[in-house]
Amino acid sequence: MDVFDLGLIFGAALLAGALNAIAGGGSFFSFPALLVAGVPPIVANATNALALWPGTLASVGAYRQELHGQQRDIWLFSGLSLIGGLVGAVLLLYTDERRFTALIPYLLLFATLIFTFSPQITRLTRYVAGTHGGSQRLLVVIVYVAIAIYGGFFGAGLGILTLAALSLLGYDNIHRMNALKTLQAALVNGIAVVTFVATGLIAWMPALVMIGGAIVGGYGGAAIARRIDAGRVRTAVVWLSIGLTIWFFVRG
Repeated sequence: MDVFDLGLIFGAALLAGALNAIAGGGSFFSFPALLVAGVPPIVANATNALALWPGTLASVGAYRQELHGQQRDIWLFSGLSLIGGLVGAVLLLYTDERRFTALIPYLLLFATLIFTFSPQITRLTRYVAGTHGGSQRLLVVIVYVAIAIYGGFFGAGLGILTLAALSLLGYDNIHRMNALKTLQAALVNGIAVVTFVATGLIAWMPALVMIGGAIVGGYGGAAIARRIDAGRVRTAVVWLSIGLTIWFFVRG
């Protein structure tokens, strides 16, 4: 990997860290950058998970006050996150490289749709929760296990899907939802990262470069988040993710 490639993935991680702090969607840039730099797809997916995980972990500390009083759901979802994240990571390990490469455009398309229509998804799940009350708890558990498995396997859009599951449980305080969502993302990605490290699936040089970029970007993004219109940033991410998805379909 030459200086240009290292600069590319550092810049992508810098952007990803900033976007995750402002509006989300950082993986739409960091993961493709690894592919362009020549990292094999499955290794790129695992390396991207490791690179962005410290930022998610740091966010958990920022939400510690909002987590108070949620012990029941913390224990429930944390167990599901660890199980689902581990299953998803193992599925990735046993996925053929050619098959995963063929899946990339569809995974990006799914993540793009989730990211683009997240407000509508949230409203729909809140409507369902209001209509059916708390009787669907078992359904939410089953749905969330699938979400956690997806998170361990690929992960883009995980936060939005988790918020939708929490809406189905009747959550309506966005700060408490974000706190629980962030904790679960840290657990899903954490168990997946441990699995990837233990099985030698990480490209360490790109990973370390990207961790540095993501930390700097995340710090800078948090600092400017209150000064800019996050909605405009989100719209830009939507259009860029659509373009990247189309590019991967054409490239495939």
